[in-house]
Amino acid sequence: MAVLEPPVDAASDPVWAVGALCRAVGDALAARFNPVAVRGEITGFSRAASGHCYFTLKDRDGQLRCAMFRRAAQGLAVLPRDGEQVEVRGRIGVYEARGDLQLVVEDIRRAGQGALFEEFLRLKARLEAEGLFDPTRKRPLPTLPRGIGIVTSPGAAALHDVVTALRRRVPHIPVVLVPALVQGAQAPASICAALEQLYRLAAEGGGEGYAAGAPPIDAILLVRGGGSIEDLWAFNDEQVARTVVQSPVPLVSGIGHETDFTIADFCADLRAPTPTAAAELVAEPRELWLGALQLLGERLSEGLQRQLDQRHQRLDMAAQRLGRPSGLLARQQLQLARTGQRMRHAALLRLQRLDQERQRVQAQFPQLWQRRLALQGEQLERLGLRLELLNPQRVLERGYALLTDAEGRAVTDPAQVRTGDALQARLAGGALDLVAAPPRLL
Repeated sequence: MAVLEPPVDAASDPVWAVGALCRAVGDALAARFNPVAVRGEITGFSRAASGHCYFTLKDRDGQLRCAMFRRAAQGLAVLPRDGEQVEVRGRIGVYEARGDLQLVVEDIRRAGQGALFEEFLRLKARLEAEGLFDPTRKRPLPTLPRGIGIVTSPGAAALHDVVTALRRRVPHIPVVLVPALVQGAQAPASICAALEQLYRLAAEGGGEGYAAGAPPIDAILLVRGGGSIEDLWAFNDEQVARTVVQSPVPLVSGIGHETDFTIADFCADLRAPTPTAAAELVAEPRELWLGALQLLGERLSEGLQRQLDQRHQRLDMAAQRLGRPSGLLARQQLQLARTGQRMRHAALLRLQRLDQERQRVQAQFPQLWQRRLALQGEQLERLGLRLELLNPQRVLERGYALLTDAEGRAVTDPAQVRTGDALQARLAGGALDLVAAPPRLL
């Protein structure tokens, strides 16, 4: 650590280098004041792309430049806003590049609200550990809600902003307002009761139950305008948080300004930075859907027109064919003539082939006939020989005789004749008349 003492120079007054003097002053302030706590009003708050935050802390008597680097700023649940009274803790020093007095902030809390903020952080951590903030339980918003429910104070400016946005974007969608207190000790119970009333209506689908004829509710808006942490504290109530997560339909929170965060925001299906933005999230402009319907209608009309044009074209072509039958007849006659010509040509080819076959037969006929006659002669000769072998005369010539009775029947068994019957024996040289003698055994 540098000591605030000038260099020794006997010949002249001490002369400091600028950077050395800034460092010496910074070291002296650090040794005297750090760590330091300061209370004041924030002005000129900004957050750079790097994540570092810069602002000025002021009161009636002075102001102090402050820097909160990204490491410390990441621990902020809610970023501070201009005009807020805060208490900061950090290290005082000198920014040597400009020679400015600067406070490097390590922690920041709203002045007089430290206890509330710490309670907020404790409840947030506990509910987050229970899974009430789990992104997987968050539901997408309906594309075309049939009805929208609103919970807020009937006299609040937030209601006017929401209704104005809904009338501008979706005047055809019915809206159901369930009034509730949004500030004060009775506000948490009032908010829970209003939400539960809308839940029943959403579960019943509209038209029956306690509000017969009411429209079905497909989305709920929980909205309130901006304010201090005390003003918004009803939305940091544990019972309100647990009631929010029980919604049967998607619930959008629009509480305070863009930099305001409440426990209800973390429990809702979707957080909007403002009440107006919440209304816009659940209300796609009617003109957008009308434009889409018009585009679809134009496409449908074009498609139908194309179909009609195609049918008309086919009808015209059919009419042309029916309107000029002579052309069709001429084409068919030509096709018939070509077919007849092909048939005549085929017949001539067939006749030519038959004539050529006939000529070949005629040329080969004498040889074939002679060969056939020779074969038949040989066959006849063989048959004659076989017939000759079967001639009975040849059998008789070998000493056999053919014995017949008076009626010329062949006798092959002695039992066929009786003693004294006239018989005839035919021999090779002639016939003998015989008389049957008594039979005898051989």
